[in-house]
Amino acid sequence: MIISSIKPVKPGMLQVYSVDGRCGVFDVRPFMDSEAFQPLRTWNAFTKVRNGGYYVEWDCGADLSADTIEMKWIQLNGIHETAKNRISGSVKRARRRTVKPVTT
Repeated sequence: MIISSIKPVKPGMLQVYSVDGRCGVFDVRPFMDSEAFQPLRTWNAFTKVRNGGYYVEWDCGADLSADTIEMKWIQLNGIHETAKNRISGSVKRARRRTVKPVTT
């Protein structure tokens, strides 16, 4: 997974968007017991997250790989709205081809 954007949504929780359009929430709180992540217990420090594409990192030096995030995130939907808008035409065309009328 390549991360397109991240957004802190509440203490210890990141909303993550991938370049392929998926969106999910990642819980950082289980990592906050380790020394590197302890500074992130404050909202101010937590919100200073930076996107490195294949990882996210904070000023305190804590970081997480995109693979770790992908393995443990809660996917909110199959495709993020921005990606949906780009491909909506082809999705609608595909649905028209695959939906068969119901006969009684």
